[in-house]
Amino acid sequence: MASKVVRRVIATPNAPAAIGPYSQAVQAGNTLYVSGQLGMDPKTMTLTGDVVEQTKTALTNMGHILEAAGCTFKHVVKTTVLLADINDFNKVNEVYSKFFSEAVPARAAYQVANLPKGGSVEIEAIAIVGEIDHQ
Repeated sequence: MASKVVRRVIATPNAPAAIGPYSQAVQAGNTLYVSGQLGMDPKTMTLTGDVVEQTKTALTNMGHILEAAGCTFKHVVKTTVLLADINDFNKVNEVYSKFFSEAVPARAAYQVANLPKGGSVEIEAIAIVGEIDHQ
């Protein structure tokens, strides 16, 4: 008989509420899947400025979700960055590197046709919950 895996929904009022039928994050065992974060103010649910500001807001929101799951950015092992304009890649990297300065995760980045709410950037993450041995 297979052992059960705990599935836990993570939610925090410090990040924008889901704008569709999904959770801010779901923990399955010791793996945390953080839904794509837009650069939205959690109080007003509106986008915050240009791509630089949206990236900062998206990652700040992600930090609140990680914290609600007992994690930090050091626990993140993979991210995906979705860009409305691939020409913003360097601007996004500049902000991104301030949040992921240690234990840099694996990553993919893509230009997409459109993002929800007309956003400039969306970032999702996979993290490991628990004590991490960085090697």
